[in-house]
Amino acid sequence: MSPKIFAKRIVTLGMVLGMLGVFGIYVTYAGNLEPVKTKTHLKVGDPAPDFTLPASMPLDGKDKITLSDFKGKKNVVLSFHVLDWTPT
Repeated sequence: MSPKIFAKRIVTLGMVLGMLGVFGIYVTYAGNLEPVKTKTHLKVGDPAPDFTLPASMPLDGKDKITLSDFKGKKNVVLSFHVLDWTPT
């Protein structure tokens, strides 16, 4: 076996073992998480309050997007991604 192939196999093995380690940590601690207590009066199914956020891409020449701009025009899905490496 050539040294290049051997090195590639070692690197691949290291990556696989690293991913298994991360997965093991996730599985170990995922069951121990408790829901975050929110400071809102909203419940599931309540209409979202109006808000304005910076646009990642200008929409109709606007640098900010307001939820009420879409009311009666388009459906809007609000999605929250916990731990997705975005600033909070």
